[in-house]
Amino acid sequence: MPELAAHVRDVPVNQIREITEAAWRTPGALVLSIGEPGFALPRHVLDAGMACLDRDETNYTPNAGLPALREAFAARFREEQGVDVGADRVYVVSGAQQGLHFAMSLLLSPGDEILIPNPGYPTFAMTSRLLSAVPVGYPLYPDHGFQPRTADIEALITTRTRVLVLNSPSNPLGAVLSKDSVRELMDLARRHDLWVISDECYEAFTYDVEHVSPARYDAGTQREARVFTSLTLSKTYGLTGLRIGALVCPPGLQQQMDNVMESIVSCVAAPSQYAALAALTGPQDYVQHAHRHYRNNRDAASAVLDGKNIPYLRAQGAFYLWADMSHVSGGDVRQWARRFLADSGVALAPGTAFGSIGEGWVRIALCGRQQDLMEGLSRLPARAADGTTAG
Repeated sequence: MPELAAHVRDVPVNQIREITEAAWRTPGALVLSIGEPGFALPRHVLDAGMACLDRDETNYTPNAGLPALREAFAARFREEQGVDVGADRVYVVSGAQQGLHFAMSLLLSPGDEILIPNPGYPTFAMTSRLLSAVPVGYPLYPDHGFQPRTADIEALITTRTRVLVLNSPSNPLGAVLSKDSVRELMDLARRHDLWVISDECYEAFTYDVEHVSPARYDAGTQREARVFTSLTLSKTYGLTGLRIGALVCPPGLQQQMDNVMESIVSCVAAPSQYAALAALTGPQDYVQHAHRHYRNNRDAASAVLDGKNIPYLRAQGAFYLWADMSHVSGGDVRQWARRFLADSGVALAPGTAFGSIGEGWVRIALCGRQQDLMEGLSRLPARAADGTTAG
C-alpha cells in the first residue's frame, strides 16, 4: 500500500496508554497509570444530557457551542481568574485535547517550532508533529523543583519559534506556577512575540497555593493579545467520556476560529454540551468532594513514599505524584514499569512518557480508591539510605 505521511510516522507511542492497556489485559491489576476520576457523576448532570436526547435535540449546534454554555465557561473564568472574558471568546471543544489541536492548527505552519515542557504531557509533542511542526522541549530540572527557568527557555528560541506551551497545574508533575513565574514567562513571550497556549486542565485542584492563569497578564488590546487557554470538564467534573471543554481565545479571531472548528469537528455533541452546562451552573458538591479526596490521597501516598525513602515532588496541584524510582529502574524506566506490572500487578506511568528528563521517574495517579492506591504503593521496592534497593 502507499506510505502514510511522514508527520504521522514520526508521532511517538504514548507510553501512558501502552502501560495502561497492558494493565487492562492483566487480571487483578491495580491501575495507577491513568488520570481517570472514579466517582459517580452527579444526577443533575446525567439528567441534563439525557433530557437533551429525550427531546430529540440532536441537530448541529453553532460551531462555537451553545450560547448559554459559552457564557457559563466565561463566567467561571471571570470569577476564578478576574479576567474580563466575554462569551464571544469561548469555543466549546470536544475535550481539552481537541482544544490543543485547535489552537496549534491556528498557530503552527510546517517547520515552525513550539516550546513544550520536558517533562510534559505527551500530546503536546504528538499533536504538534501531526501538524508538521517541531516540538522543542524546555527543561524542568529536579534541582529546581521542576519549575521552568526563563533563561533556559530563552536560550531555545530561534527565528522559527512561534508558540510557548505552559501547563499549570502540571501533568505529570503536580507543580504549580507562581504568580511571579507566570508574569515573567508572559514577559518572555512578549519580548519574542510568541503565542502562548496555556493548558489548565487541573485548574480546580490546587493545594494551599493559587492557580494563576497567564491570561491575567495578557494584553487588553486585540493587537497584543497572545494567550489561548485550554479548559476541560473531564477532570473537574469527571466527564472524561463526554469529551467536553473550552478554548478561550484572544479577541478578533472569530472567523478564523469558525473556519478551523468546522474543518476539525464542526461542533460538539449537544447532549455533552447540556450536561456540561448543568455541571458548571448547578451544585458544586462533586468538585468539593473530589478536591478533598485527591488531597487526602496525596497525603496518604506521600506518607508511604516517605516510609520507603523514595524521593518525590510534593504535589501542589492536579492529582498525581511524581516519584523517583531510579534506585531500581536501571536507566530504563519504561522497561522497569513493564516488569513491575508483570511481577507486582501494579501499573505506573513511566516518566519517559513525558520527556527525556522523566527517565528514572514515574507518575502515580491519585484519583482512584485510596485502598487500591495504598495497596499498589505498598508493593514498591524501598530505597536504602545509600540510594540502592533496600532489603
